[in-house]
Amino acid sequence: MFDNLQPVTITPRAAQEVMSIMRTKNIPEGYALRLGVKGGGCGGVSLIIGFDKQKPNDLSYQIDGVTVLVDKKHTMYLIGKKVDFYEGADAKGFMFVEMP
Repeated sequence: MFDNLQPVTITPRAAQEVMSIMRTKNIPEGYALRLGVKGGGCGGVSLIIGFDKQKPNDLSYQIDGVTVLVDKKHTMYLIGKKVDFYEGADAKGFMFVEMP
């Protein structure tokens, strides 16, 4: 019923960086950006980002030219999140931020 709702967004800068990584790091054909969670227990869950092939329980979204995979069980943890890419003198990388 809610399979078509997009729980997470990606900024144009993050989408551009994902496509660049896929090209320069030779990510194999058929792989997509995976967003999800790991962990649990007292520390809660950590949001993860990586590249993976689609699995049977995944929802798939097209966001700014990037195919995004989310395991259905992880959807509730990603609702209201946005993936951005930060590049500064102190650090560089992807980060999850709350959408306003």
